[in-house]
Formats: sequence, C-alpha cells, structure tokens
Amino acid sequence: MKCIINGKVILADKVCENLAIVFDDKIRKIADVQSINKADYEIIDAGGNYVAPGLVDMHIHGFLGADVSDGDVEGIKVMAEGIIKNGVTSWCPTTMTVSKAEIEAAFDAVRTVKNSGTYYGSRILGVNSEGPFINPSKKGAQAEEHILRPDADFIIKHSDLVKLFTVAPEVDGALECIEKVKANTNVLVSMGHTDASYEEAVEGINKGVSHTTHLFNAMTALSHRSPGVVGAALSDDGVSVELIADTFHVNKGLFNMVAKLKGEKLCLITDCIRAGGMPDGDYTLGGQPLHKEGIKCLMPDGTIAGSVLNLNEAVRNLYENSKLEIYDAVACASLNPAKALGVDDEVGSIDEGKRADIIIVDDKFNVFTTILDGEVRYTK
Repeated sequence: MKCIINGKVILADKVCENLAIVFDDKIRKIADVQSINKADYEIIDAGGNYVAPGLVDMHIHGFLGADVSDGDVEGIKVMAEGIIKNGVTSWCPTTMTVSKAEIEAAFDAVRTVKNSGTYYGSRILGVNSEGPFINPSKKGAQAEEHILRPDADFIIKHSDLVKLFTVAPEVDGALECIEKVKANTNVLVSMGHTDASYEEAVEGINKGVSHTTHLFNAMTALSHRSPGVVGAALSDDGVSVELIADTFHVNKGLFNMVAKLKGEKLCLITDCIRAGGMPDGDYTLGGQPLHKEGIKCLMPDGTIAGSVLNLNEAVRNLYENSKLEIYDAVACASLNPAKALGVDDEVGSIDEGKRADIIIVDDKFNVFTTILDGEVRYTK
C-alpha cells in the first residue's frame, strides 16, 4: 500500500492539508496524517504541492504526431503514453469526419489498445465520434466530402466502444437518429458543427441531446434575437458543454461567465491534434493541411483546426481567468467530464473506493507526478 502525505489535497468541494491518502489500485482511506502509521506504507511526499484527481480528456484527436483517425494502434499508444505526462489518466480518443471506412478502422485500433491491457498510458474510456453527422456550413476543419446523413444504427453498432458522438440537430434525419440512439444505448449525444436555430437546438435537446461540442466554436452564436445553439446550451441546466480554454478558441473574458452559468456542467477539453507537443510547422488533420504557430493551428484558408492545448494548461487558464475556486476549476477537467460520461462512480475525484488516479501539481498546474490505478506512471 502507498500513502501520499504533505500535500494540499483537492477534494470535490474543498482543499485540505494534513491529510494522508492511502491506496493500492483504489483509494482505501483518506484520513488525518497523524492517525496513520507511516511505517506501514510506501510514502509519497507531495512536497507541499497540490494533490488532485487525475484529469479526464473527453475530446482529443491527436498528440505527439499521432492522430486517432490514422487507425494506427501504435499511434494510439503514443498518445496514451504522452498525455499521462499532462496529468490525464482517462481519455476518449476522438475521431473526426473522415470516410466511414477510416472511422471504423480507427474504432478497431482503439478497441485493440483498450482491450489489450498491455500499454502503459492513460486509460481509454471509449471513443468520441465527432462527426460525420454534421452540417457542411459549420464543418470547420472537417472534410465536407465525408459528411453523412445521421445514422443511428452506425452508433448503436459501435456502442460497445462509442461513449459520445456529435450531431447537428437541424440536418435531415438528425432528430430520428438522436431519439433512436437515446432509446437504445447509453451513448452521450452532443450537438456540434451545427447551424441550428435556438428552436432547432431546443428540439434536439428535447429528443435526447445533453452535451455540446466545443461551445461557441462551429455553431450558431448567441444574439439577443437569435440565441442560437450557444443560447440553448447555456440556458438549459441539463446540457453539459465543452470549452477549449486555450484563450484562442474562446476569449478568456468569457470563461467566468460560462463557468457561472454551467457550474458542474462545464467540461474542459483540449481538442488537441497531432501537432500537440510538436514544434511549430506544417501538419495535417483529417488529411487536410494546417500550420501550427504557437497556440494557433490554421488551415490555408484561415479556418481554425483544433488545438495544441494540454488539459493541465486548460485548468490553469480557467482558474486564472475566472472567479472559480481551485477545486471547481479542477472539477471541470475531472469530475464534470466523468459525470457527463457516466463514469464518476470510478474516476474524477479523490474519494474512498474510487480508482487511485491521482496527480501532484504545483500552483501553475505543472504536473510532477501522475498515478494511475495506484501505480506511478510519470514523475517529472
């Protein structure tokens, strides 16, 4: 058994000092440090830093030169092993609008890695299928030639693996698709890459949409006479929203407003692509060219093409640009996405009985240690 001491422990609703966290593969005890016999355990000294739950990235396409849509088993492993250094202990490899054959090949690759139990990286929860059931007018960096009519049977067929998928609720066949998926699976239905009016978005919510793909980006904006998808998502307490908090996709001046409106329904994501963790230069996304410069990834026509954000950086950006307490900012990248995905009984917070997914970070959220299922998987 191991025991973490000398840390500022970030619980779901507070930060506590002088606590000891005792764990093997699961968290067995959280107690006052004076009440335990340190000689009984392998001690991990947090050095006065924050001790936080492992992060959950529910929307990430690529990292370190690899992309989920490549359908490459080794690439999935590279990503899983890379993001563990950013404090991510659970993730949803995310496909995009490529051909159906390529999507299924990507699903097969993720399935292989997820079921192997032999790789040494962040835990795969399942796939996030972003597209191909989107609106061409809001395709963003997605390839229009591969956009398809919403197909519930495709999602149901792969519901052993797919945890969430994106659909534009206004396109032909979308409402029927949403309703059928909702009735036959536990897959989270998200609206995104959509030109829906407020009324069409609300209709999608009424049929079963309960999540929003990267709020503000690739959707109808909020206006006082046309509230759009953004208005529908912000005003419905049952709808969770993703936020790319890199300060480029969404102005940091909005972070506090969104956090205030959505509370525990705010989920930080990276939307990271293969250029993440790589030098500035030319890369691809879904077979389309893009250029990375700093935090910006742009296609030749100026379209934003994903991000190079790390999830620990997203937590820092949200915390520094909002009035949130540190535990609420952390929850946006851990407990909140875990709740949205229905896995918060196992991951997302430091609680007795949950998986021992724990990270040690400084006050800028730089990661020093990542622990997954009780094993130290990364030390800086």
